[in-house]
Amino acid sequence: MHSDFFDDLRKELEKKLPGLSAQLKMAPEARPVGVNGKGLRAGVLILLYLNNQEINLVLIQRSAYDGPHSGQISLPGGKFEDHDKTLVQTAIRESYEEIGANPDEIEILGSLTPLQISVSNYFVQPVVGRYKSSPVFNADLNEVEKVLEIRLLDLMNPENKSSKQFTFGTVQFDAPIYKPDNLVIWGATAMILSEFLEIIARLDTNLLQ
Repeated sequence: MHSDFFDDLRKELEKKLPGLSAQLKMAPEARPVGVNGKGLRAGVLILLYLNNQEINLVLIQRSAYDGPHSGQISLPGGKFEDHDKTLVQTAIRESYEEIGANPDEIEILGSLTPLQISVSNYFVQPVVGRYKSSPVFNADLNEVEKVLEIRLLDLMNPENKSSKQFTFGTVQFDAPIYKPDNLVIWGATAMILSEFLEIIARLDTNLLQ
């Protein structure tokens, strides 16, 4: 049944995407709304895989650094490099570098709507893929504090959606969050996952069982 789910997801990703309106449902209240397509190009990967016959996806907690996304929970990925042919290749390469995901085991199912991240000047292409075997993740500790494996059903659970107040310098604002396993997933990552979950909601969720 899981193979049917992945097949259905691939077909759904070929249809019209929910787009910015779905992303904005999880946008922080202080976030600029405009999209101009400018900024450094980047690719991130929503990587799905089976774990004990349940569909999981992998997130990372970024290492602390002097930058706007220090310590945040993110999707594996990073900026486009000259030797990358496409942003899909960027997402796959970065996932290998950050968490050791074998590129030969990743089957790309499709892509989501690009997202502008003004605070770090990135224009990000989210990519959806499945891992064809059981992954063994190996974090690059220079970039990744921790690898986080999340059940898709937990991310979909309405009880794991909430809001939280954040403080940066003298600025306070509220932001929607996902909180599976008591994590705090917010900002661009939550916005990308918001569109992804709207697509999942179109599918037969019995195939997830």
